[in-house]
Amino acid sequence: MITYYKNLQMKKRVYILLLGICMVWTGCRTDAEDIIPSQDEEVSTDNSAQTRESIKGFYLLNEGNMGSNKCTLDFYDATTGIYTRNIYAEVNPSVVKELGDVGNDLQVYDGKLWAVVNCSHFVEVMDAGTAEHITQISIPNCRYICFDGEYAYVSSYAGPVQIDPNARLGYVAKIDIKTLQVVDTCTVGYQPDELVVSDGRIYVANSGGYRVPNYDRTVSVIDIASFRVVETIDVAINLHRMEVDKRGYVWVSSRGDYYGRGSKTFVIDTKGNEVCDSFEVANSEMTISGDSLYIIGSEWSYVSNSWRVTYKIIDTEKRQVVSENFIADGTGSRIRMPYGVAVNRYAGEFYITDAGNYVSPGTLYCFSLDGVLKWSVRTGDIPAHFAFVSTPWHKPNKEEKIEE
Repeated sequence: MITYYKNLQMKKRVYILLLGICMVWTGCRTDAEDIIPSQDEEVSTDNSAQTRESIKGFYLLNEGNMGSNKCTLDFYDATTGIYTRNIYAEVNPSVVKELGDVGNDLQVYDGKLWAVVNCSHFVEVMDAGTAEHITQISIPNCRYICFDGEYAYVSSYAGPVQIDPNARLGYVAKIDIKTLQVVDTCTVGYQPDELVVSDGRIYVANSGGYRVPNYDRTVSVIDIASFRVVETIDVAINLHRMEVDKRGYVWVSSRGDYYGRGSKTFVIDTKGNEVCDSFEVANSEMTISGDSLYIIGSEWSYVSNSWRVTYKIIDTEKRQVVSENFIADGTGSRIRMPYGVAVNRYAGEFYITDAGNYVSPGTLYCFSLDGVLKWSVRTGDIPAHFAFVSTPWHKPNKEEKIEE
């Protein structure tokens, strides 16, 4: 998940890519000895209650630094308390380049695990139970994915990974989830990022990040039936993340311009398709659970040449900030660069990932809902995207996979 928009570090990686400092991988790996094996680590011993709940664990997609081809996949089994690192390479020993370059989104739908791999320009489709490779769907500069009925929808910047004041409009690709083929595209705004479905329409956050300082400031509204843009909503510059609450309102983040205009959080009324509320809450990552919107604000300023990090909760029904810091025990001081957030109310836990220095393994932190640390574990590089599952991941027969 990643682009320079996500944070300043991504900008640096884009420039590095443009200078040509990237790795070119060739050949096909066939020998088992070339595979880095997965690693198990016990992180929790109190898992009896979780075996009775509907969520049995989650996949965690590690983005990997741009140009390093180090996107990896981990799994946490909530029924055993075992965290397993780097499962994809071992499960799929014959797949060239493994998961690819910069994992930008991860979702489970229709019994499949969908990983959007931004700088490799494809969506990797896997079996949700084993993480075995099914296919790759080519989409240039793909960003985020959502689903409705028999189709998946993927946002695409459409052009190369580079800052360009003349960058083209992006689009949303429509994928048939049975044939796993792109069947249509719909042009939206500049550099579209996250997208969500609400009441028969797809809402797309357009960032315009490649056209800096001339950011886009709109949300494109696509009618699902006709798969065409029916409305464009003016919101704020450099839009990024989206969530839908229980009442159908769409919450969207603006990253600002990293100078005088800071990051904020906005609410869109989907009945009138207009902004109906806003919060002076910096928002780099968010996730919704019930009426609680958990927001991490990792905000960079060129003015102060520093980061400002916040952890807030907004009650989406009351439209009020109800927590100024949802980490209650001081652990936040240990987190160098908060990057991802997820909530599992069944287990009474929330999770935060720490990207650290972006070039070495990160850390996953697990907290109780009252903000007290329960455990932490080492991850891959730049841990970011969660996908909860109702059945624990299990390894396919290793010997059979290698023989294939």
